[in-house]
Amino acid sequence: MNKRWTIGKIKEFVEKNSESKLLTTEYQGFSQKLLFKCACGSEFEKTFKKFKDNNQRKCDACQPPKTSR
Repeated sequence: MNKRWTIGKIKEFVEKNSESKLLTTEYQGFSQKLLFKCACGSEFEKTFKKFKDNNQRKCDACQPPKTSR
């Protein structure tokens, strides 16, 4: 299933599934980093794929990156 994401659908997903807010206003594709604002007020960048699939929905201070194996 290949779902075409638009900036509107992404914003809706972010609002329903996290406490963060989407600040980016245009979406060019899955490899683009999007700008988010965490519930703590910090801004952070993630691709939508990482945000959606890897559950990386907060800034690095609130959700530190996982250590590599």
